[in-house]
Amino acid sequence: MLGAELQMASELQEAPEAVRRQADALTAPLATLIGWSRRSNPALVVTCARGSSAHAATFAKHLFERHLGIPVAAAAPNVATIYRQRLQLKNQLLLTISQSGRSDDLTEFTLMAKAAGALTAAIVNDTDSPLAAACDIVLPTAAGPELSIAATKSFVASLAVLLRVLAEWKEDDALRAAIGRFPERLALAAALKWDETVDPFSRADSLATIGRGPTLAIAREAALKLKETCNLHAEAFSGAEFQHGPMALVSQHYPLLLFMPTDAAAAGLREFAADLRRKGALVFAAEHGRPNAGRLPVLPPEHPDVDAACLIQTFYALAVRIAVRRGTNADQPRHLQKVTRTR
Repeated sequence: MLGAELQMASELQEAPEAVRRQADALTAPLATLIGWSRRSNPALVVTCARGSSAHAATFAKHLFERHLGIPVAAAAPNVATIYRQRLQLKNQLLLTISQSGRSDDLTEFTLMAKAAGALTAAIVNDTDSPLAAACDIVLPTAAGPELSIAATKSFVASLAVLLRVLAEWKEDDALRAAIGRFPERLALAAALKWDETVDPFSRADSLATIGRGPTLAIAREAALKLKETCNLHAEAFSGAEFQHGPMALVSQHYPLLLFMPTDAAAAGLREFAADLRRKGALVFAAEHGRPNAGRLPVLPPEHPDVDAACLIQTFYALAVRIAVRRGTNADQPRHLQKVTRTR
C-alpha cells in the first residue's frame, strides 16, 4: 500500500479545515465556559481522557498550569466505574476529552463529577454522543468523520480547542492571532519532510520520543502513533525524566526523537540533546535552525504553544512513511478498533 492511499494520509491533510470551521461552533459554548470561570474562579481542573485524547489532556495541563496558574489533575476513571467513590469537586472544572464520546468510563466519571458539583465540559467530535449528553458544556472539535483508526485531525482539532479556551480565558490577543494562522501553518507543517529518520526508525526495534513543556504531549502522541500504526515500540519521556533510569538505554541502536519547544524549556532540552550525542546516542531533534545532521526541519517559531501543536502534523506525515516502509496498515492496526469502550 502506498502512503498516499492511506486514509490516515488524507485525513491528516484535513486538519487545517477542521481548525478553521470549529471557530463558529465554539462561540456560544466557549462564552458560557469563560463566563462560569469568571464567576467561580476554579482552583482545580480535572481532565478525563484515554488514548490520543489523554495526550491532549497533557497539553491542557501545560496550558492551564503554565498560563493560568491553575493545577490540573488527570482523573482515574475507575474511581467512578469500579470503586464508586465520589470526589470532592464542587465548583471545580472537569474537562473530558474524547473523539467518539462513547467510552463508558469517561461518561460515568463525568456523571459522578457532575453529581459532586463540578462543571462538566466535553471536548468531543461527536456532539450526539453519550458523553456530550452528560456534560453541561460541549466544545465541538468539528473534525468531521475520521475513518482511520489512528486519530490525526481529531487530535489536532482537540489541541486547537484547548488553545482557544486558553486564549479566551486569559484574554490573550497574541494567542488569538496565532490561532488564526494555525490552519495555514498546519498545512505547511504537513509538507515538511523528516527524511533522515525514515531508515533508522524503520529498522529500529524500539525508540524514545522526548519533549518538555508544550512538547511533552506531542512526544507522547508520537510514541503512541509509532506503536499503533507502525508496530514499533516507542516510549515517551520528558527531557528531565529520561535523565533518571532511562538514560541507561542510550546507544546507537536506540534512536531518540526530540520535539524541541520554542519557549523557556528549549535551552535545557538543547543542552540535554548535546549531552546525549556526547554519550553516543542516535539523536534527531525537530528544531528550527541551520540544517545539520540530526536536525529535522520545522516551521519558524511564532507562538510556543501553537508551534508545539504544528510538530505533530509533521510527525503524522512521517508515521505514514514509516508504516509503509515496515509493511503495516496504518488505517487498520491489528487488534484495534476505532471506538474503544472501556470501563
